[in-house]
Amino acid sequence: MKLLSPVPTARLPHSERLHRGFTLIELLVVIAIIAMLAGMLLPALAKTKATAQGVLCVNNTRQLTLAWILYAEENYDGLVSNFGSDKNKRAVVRTQDGNWINNVMNWELDSDNTNVAFINHAKLAPYSGRSVGIYKCPSDKVLSDLQKRASWTARVRSLSMNAMVGDPGESLRNGFNVNNPDYVQYLKLSAFKRPAKIFVFLDEHPDSINDGYFLNKPDELEWVDLPASYHNGAGTFSFADGHAEIHRWLYPSTKRPAKPDAAPLPSPIPTNERADFDWLATKTSVER
Repeated sequence: MKLLSPVPTARLPHSERLHRGFTLIELLVVIAIIAMLAGMLLPALAKTKATAQGVLCVNNTRQLTLAWILYAEENYDGLVSNFGSDKNKRAVVRTQDGNWINNVMNWELDSDNTNVAFINHAKLAPYSGRSVGIYKCPSDKVLSDLQKRASWTARVRSLSMNAMVGDPGESLRNGFNVNNPDYVQYLKLSAFKRPAKIFVFLDEHPDSINDGYFLNKPDELEWVDLPASYHNGAGTFSFADGHAEIHRWLYPSTKRPAKPDAAPLPSPIPTNERADFDWLATKTSVER
């Protein structure tokens, strides 16, 4: 009995099999997987970038504090001047020589916002290698619409100094600061009994930064000047012993958006949101 041979199946030529494309369903599945992976990775990448900028900001703040310490060591223990504003902070200190910083910033097209000469001619410049970058948080790109239309990329400074540190100029009366007369005004490096607990520099909110004199009154529950929160709701601080750190804020009243006119000041603080203010007050000075 003769067996029937199996019927040969039709096969595509080798070259045609190699060039066979994906089906529409296969393409849609691949696109969906890529979109899902991108959705998972982009927030992580953004968080990584913010963390890296926070590290750079801490390093900048630490370098500026080392310049501040070097100044004191070369000036018979005296701290660099930190000229103050009026008692109620309704006006800012004038641009003037002899201060740790000489510019007063705003949302207009004034040269104080961008002219690095106001940093390079200030008192700390020789001790910081005239490095303009250490006065600026890399996360701070905030500009007004007017400044953006003028093709500006950023303002020149993000950091301010604790109002209770350094000679406040006209605000000093009989050795104390008229803005906070019940608290120690630190005029010498040796005056710090616990230098790791008193801050010197911080990132300030772009709305309130104007001059370099960061003022709040510990006995009044309101923000006169507001700290920044560029780093995922946290701000950068340096302390009189030379160390720097990032502190995370708790409340929306502290974490105002980093944009023009986002922090109307002075601003009362809700009594149930005072922990941020109290933390900063304890790091500002001690009672006399």
